[in-house]
Amino acid sequence: MKITAERRALTADLSLLLVALIWGGGFIAAKVALSSITPFYLLSFRFLCSGFILYVIFFKKMIKIDRKSLMAGIVLGSILYAGQTFQTIGLKYTTPGKQSFLTASYAAIVPFASWLVTQKKPHVCSVLAGFLTLIGIGFLSLQQNISISFGDSLTLLFTVVYSFQIVLIGVYAEKNINPIQLTTVQLLSAGAFTLISALIFEPHIQTANSKGIIGALYLIILNTTIAFLVQNIAQKYTSDTHASIILSLESVFGCFLSILLMGEVFTKKMAIGCIIIFIAVILSKSNINIHSFKSNKRC
Repeated sequence: MKITAERRALTADLSLLLVALIWGGGFIAAKVALSSITPFYLLSFRFLCSGFILYVIFFKKMIKIDRKSLMAGIVLGSILYAGQTFQTIGLKYTTPGKQSFLTASYAAIVPFASWLVTQKKPHVCSVLAGFLTLIGIGFLSLQQNISISFGDSLTLLFTVVYSFQIVLIGVYAEKNINPIQLTTVQLLSAGAFTLISALIFEPHIQTANSKGIIGALYLIILNTTIAFLVQNIAQKYTSDTHASIILSLESVFGCFLSILLMGEVFTKKMAIGCIIIFIAVILSKSNINIHSFKSNKRC
């Protein structure tokens, strides 16, 4: 039975939602891991181990990689290195909840990053959906203190870098670059860059406690190996703007996981945030369906 475009798009959306859920737990895992592992060493373990796992699993595909896929993976790897450096170091100087809000602001940046890279003007619905998502996440995550600390500034730099990563993944998907090869090279190159940085800027790791090891394993297996591969495959079947809206829900899941695991209270403000984000996702999805048939329409 032939799989329709609608079913592929739905599968892609559900896959990206799974990625958002995994990343939501990643804020807590990263904070725990950083208690005993320095940022660059944590990133190097995360990316090199994840890349090696994918290389071993998909060895037959990797030995057939062409120059175009190799270069695309290195480009994404360098962007991943820069972005994750800002995010991970920033997490040492801010809280997981506050960073989850700031991180999700890429939903508002992606339409403009896409405009710069592809020269395609963003649809007004995409821009509106992005800002609605940002407002909704603010209701969910932002507390009374809205000042911008050093950690917050680094996190904001991450959102800019990650916005371009999402756009480039979409560009490479349109060029039919194999997502498995792309993800593997991306992770291995990012791991190489972070390892070099760790050897230059950080002291050697003496010991890591059990919580730090568990946090690192979560980041390696779930947050990176599975999530990055699923993201790169799923983005072949949806737009970069819509993907950014779904992926930004990682902060929502991070909030709910904090409630479940840390006993935080679910407030009315959080409920309002959920409603606003739900509207944004529906608006983004509706825009894709309308734009597919009536490219000249506005919402």
